[in-house]
Amino acid sequence: MAELDPYVLGYTATERERLERQATELAHESAWLFDAIGVRAGWRAVEIGCGPRGCLALLAERVGAKGQVVGVERNAEEVASAQKFAAETGLANVRVVQGDGRDTGLPAASFDLATSRLVLVNVPKPEQIVAEMVRLVRPGGTVALHEPDSTTQRFDPPLPAMARLQQLLSASAERSGVDRTIALRAPRLLRELGLVDVQVNPLLHVYPPGHSRRNLPLWFAENARPRLLEQGLVTEGEIDELIASLRRYLADPNTLFVSSIFLQVWGRVPETRA
Repeated sequence: MAELDPYVLGYTATERERLERQATELAHESAWLFDAIGVRAGWRAVEIGCGPRGCLALLAERVGAKGQVVGVERNAEEVASAQKFAAETGLANVRVVQGDGRDTGLPAASFDLATSRLVLVNVPKPEQIVAEMVRLVRPGGTVALHEPDSTTQRFDPPLPAMARLQQLLSASAERSGVDRTIALRAPRLLRELGLVDVQVNPLLHVYPPGHSRRNLPLWFAENARPRLLEQGLVTEGEIDELIASLRRYLADPNTLFVSSIFLQVWGRVPETRA
């Protein structure tokens, strides 16, 4: 059997469209994080796993013409999309390169900030990406993460199909080496890599009918369908029935959807590394 892509959400056109929407949906949260860190004009920032848009515009605005933003993305089509976005929006201080977030090939200690958003929860061995981010940042610079504990979504009234889907997603993640609770480990990962002044900002949302992120569980279930089938965790009949049930459930205005717990975590590389 061919090796599954390490990025569990894949690179379909539908996923690219979702990521483009996500850049807008989460912009205010990422803006808050960058302002809390104190990103300034002239900084050099790198975003790991920027996808087709990511935080590139937010960072470009803050570092200004004398600064630089580098986006790192492993998929060639996503790189092309990000490059097109930067060109069309006049982000002259943004450069997007194709590379592996675990080994970017970029010079060590060459950035003031390394950041990633909702990347670690979708890849195996996330600690390797964090280690690379730390390597890229100069003494006194900052590493910033934004990740969920994807097991903490809550719904009312209870839906057996949702409980079953969550069970399947967790089983698939375990087989793929993916940690759906990575947000909880993020502060410890930074401390273990020697960062200091580690801070945490928790985020929680309710997605009412009409909210752009209300259908996240449905999108993820549809996205995971081929992987669940390939891993032999479910039959076509069962997964299609579960997805149909979930679609009806989320369309019901009486369904309460409380998001995962998200953590924004950041820390500073010591002025003198051990």
